[in-house]
Amino acid sequence: MSAQQQRLPGLDDIGPVLQPALVPGQSIQQRFEEFNALNPWVLRHLEALIEDCVAQGFRRVGIGMLFELLRWRYGQATHGDAFRLNNNFRSRYVRLLIDRHPQWAPLFETRTLRAA
Repeated sequence: MSAQQQRLPGLDDIGPVLQPALVPGQSIQQRFEEFNALNPWVLRHLEALIEDCVAQGFRRVGIGMLFELLRWRYGQATHGDAFRLNNNFRSRYVRLLIDRHPQWAPLFETRTLRAA
């Protein structure tokens, strides 16, 4: 196991990915909030990945890269269904991460949300 993998939370806290029920008329934000509530480990792992990026001296971080790393790590730790992390949630996770860690704001480029 590499030093980078050792700094990340253990894979034992990755549970099944629980998908919220699809409710007609629900906004992306509502679906994101449900997904995040059902899968709190996703946020914890994103935070750990960003902490590692900061420690490595990254000046910019792309949420797309973090999502793909998370998908890869999850795929290593589980068997069965493919990990479904909705790309529509990327911008929501960035905003949540910045709310929780304002010092990370310069790492990300954000744009105005177009969809509710």
